[in-house]
Amino acid sequence: MRTPLIDRRDFLRAAGAGLVAAMAPSAWAKTLDAEAVFATAFVKRDGSYGAAVLSEAGKLLHTIDLPDRGHDVTFDPVSKRSVVFARQPGTFAVVFDHTGRDEPYTIASVAGRHFFGHGVFSADGALLYATENDFDNAAGVVGVYDAHAKFKRIGEFPTYGMGPHELLLLSDGRTIAVANGGIETHPDYGRAELNIATMRPSYVLVDRLTGDLTEKHELPPALHQLSIRHMDADRSGTVWFGCQYRGPGTDRPPLVGRAARGNELELLDMSQDVLSGFRNYIGSVAANPAAGTIAVSSPEGNSLAVIDAASGRIVATKALVEVCGVAPDGESFMATTGAGEIVEAGGSIRSEPDYVWDNHVLRIEQVG
Repeated sequence: MRTPLIDRRDFLRAAGAGLVAAMAPSAWAKTLDAEAVFATAFVKRDGSYGAAVLSEAGKLLHTIDLPDRGHDVTFDPVSKRSVVFARQPGTFAVVFDHTGRDEPYTIASVAGRHFFGHGVFSADGALLYATENDFDNAAGVVGVYDAHAKFKRIGEFPTYGMGPHELLLLSDGRTIAVANGGIETHPDYGRAELNIATMRPSYVLVDRLTGDLTEKHELPPALHQLSIRHMDADRSGTVWFGCQYRGPGTDRPPLVGRAARGNELELLDMSQDVLSGFRNYIGSVAANPAAGTIAVSSPEGNSLAVIDAASGRIVATKALVEVCGVAPDGESFMATTGAGEIVEAGGSIRSEPDYVWDNHVLRIEQVG
C-alpha cells in the first residue's frame, strides 16, 4: 500500500498548535540563551510522533508534532531553520524554528518519490537537498528545494546508485557526498528489501550545481551486502561512514570506514569483540572536530564506540541500551537511546521515560 501524502494545511494547523502548547516561556528563554541546543525525532509511549529540542544539559525544552516517525534533522545557520525528515518511506519533511518563534510547515514529496530521512542545506541556505527514492525506476535521486520559495521542489539529480541514505555537503561548498545503501525498496512493499542477493552499495561525490558524478567507489564484491548508510566529516575533510550488513548473521565484516577524495575507501580493522558488540549494524556516525574523534553507535548491539580520527584506533567504548543518536558535545559526545535516556558528555544520564529517541541527534550552534 502506498504511503499517502499529508495534507499540508491540516498538518500545519496541528504542528503549530503542538509547538505553542509545548513551549513554556521559561523553555523559550532557555532556548534563546543557550550556546547550543540539540534536536532529535522521537516516538512517545502513547504512539504519537514528534521532534524535540534538548538543552546542553539534556533537558527537554519543547517539541513539535509529526504525523509519523521522523529520522534525521538538518539545520541552516543562515536562516536559523531546521528540517526534520520522515523515516523511509515517508513522504513529508517539516521545517521548524528550534526557538519556537515561527510555526512549522511541511514539505510533501512529489509523486513517484519518497524521502530517505536525510537532507542538507547549501552553505548560503538558499537550497535544500534531500535523498529520495525514484521507486518505480529503482534509482536514487537528490531532490532540490528552493528555501526562499517555501521549499518548492525545483529539480533533482541522480545519486548514481540505489537506496541513497545520508548525504553531506563537503567543505568546498559544491560537492555532495552520498552514501548509496544499494538496497532496492518500493512503498508498495513497505520497508521490505527487494534485492539483497544483488545489492551494490557505493560512496559517491556529486557536483550539486551540475549533477555530474565526480567520484564513485564501490566495496569489494565479497562485501556487496555491506550497506553504506551514515556519514560525517572530520576536521581534515575525511568522510567517515558506518555500514549495516545484510549477509549471514555469523559473519563479522568491517563496519566502519573512511573516504578521502581521490582515494579508495578504507575499512577499519577492529577487534572481533568490538565487531561482535555492534551486531553488524552501525546506526549513526558523528565527528567531533574539536576533539579529533568519531563516534559510532549500534542500537542493535547496545554499543557506542569512540575512534581517534588520526590513528583509526578505538579509544573508548560504552554499553548503552538501544543507543543510536550521537552528536559532538564539548570534547566528547551526547548520546540518546531508545530507552529514553540522554547521556551527556560528562557521563551523567537524564531519563525521559515517555520518549523513545530516534536514530539521530543534531547539535545546533547558536553563537559565533
